[in-house]
Amino acid sequence: MTTAKRWLLPDGVEEILPREAYKLETLRRGLLDLYGSWGYELVITPLIEFLDSLLVGSSHDLDLHTFKITDQLSGRMMGIRADITPQAARIDAHCLNREGPVRLCYADSVLHTKPRGLLTSRVPIRVGAELYGHAGVECDIELICLMHATLEAAAVPEIHHVLGHVGIFRALVDAAGIESATEAALFDAVQRKAFDEIEALLADSVADQPLRALLNKLTQLSGDENVLDEALAAFADAPEAVRAPLQELAQIAAGVRARVPGIRLCFDLCELRGYQYHTGVVFAAYSPVHGRAVAKGGRYDDIGEVFGRARPASGFDCDLKTLVKLSQAECVKPAAIAAPLSTDPALALVVDALRAAGETVVASLVEPMAASAELFEQGCDRRIVKGDNGWQVESL
Repeated sequence: MTTAKRWLLPDGVEEILPREAYKLETLRRGLLDLYGSWGYELVITPLIEFLDSLLVGSSHDLDLHTFKITDQLSGRMMGIRADITPQAARIDAHCLNREGPVRLCYADSVLHTKPRGLLTSRVPIRVGAELYGHAGVECDIELICLMHATLEAAAVPEIHHVLGHVGIFRALVDAAGIESATEAALFDAVQRKAFDEIEALLADSVADQPLRALLNKLTQLSGDENVLDEALAAFADAPEAVRAPLQELAQIAAGVRARVPGIRLCFDLCELRGYQYHTGVVFAAYSPVHGRAVAKGGRYDDIGEVFGRARPASGFDCDLKTLVKLSQAECVKPAAIAAPLSTDPALALVVDALRAAGETVVASLVEPMAASAELFEQGCDRRIVKGDNGWQVESL
């Protein structure tokens, strides 16, 4: 690479310049304060660790997105984290070892081998919350409400949430006795909403006509709040193993509506994102100004089993960089005050008092102080000058 090209960054890797960095950090602090007010404790996890711990309970997709390197000390494979959830699960299961519910939150960078979508970053800053140790719907209700509060705090416009439950599809597949190879093909067709393929696969693999009809029906249940009522009616005579997750989804939806009146809920009962990873409800938030999910989460019970403790678990996360881009909130850094180059103790007292009061004071490096144009460039709209009554602040 020539000297003229050394400023180039890899595709999907970007710098964050002062104005956006100020907005991002302001939002990050605000969200962590929000999570703290709900009882979620901040954890800071290692950027790199052994691969067999980092990919616990994760999907093949996460494996592909994880950079792998060899540890020069142990010779073992290590990974640079592409997700923080497995690390938080280890902290709950192995480090904290508490009996009751544990609420954890985080806000930190991860690294992906390739972008997850068009124009997305390979170095997103994941911010999220996880709740361990409670298997009831109250846990999922709380997390969906907290995810909504996150997006409201970030001033993301026109938020709507899409809820699903992987347990419905899994129970129907088990009841129909579908073999694993056919299940994988059916899963793929469902994700693509390839209805002709779905119908052909079911015709070849499911002899029980009522179960085949239910599977066909499930793939078409996507839309507004009426979809849930339609599903409850359509599956009224389904096996209990099928009805139970649907009823659980209805309980969660009712609980969320009760806590956040006016929230916009939609349903997609063939949403199988993280099918090999999630164990129950899945949820995602969308905004019309963004082509992908703004935030997503779900239940992933027993992820901590390999660390010695299988615990119920649910959580969500989002990319802080995306939230900053979508945010409609005004976030203007307050103007600073320029101070002259001086060893006068009285000036030092004035500067200290101003900084203690929350002002930003930029000390000059030259004498005399720079011209007003340069001070404005440094973000200053006032300066400290010496008058008849001592040092005082005046407008530029």
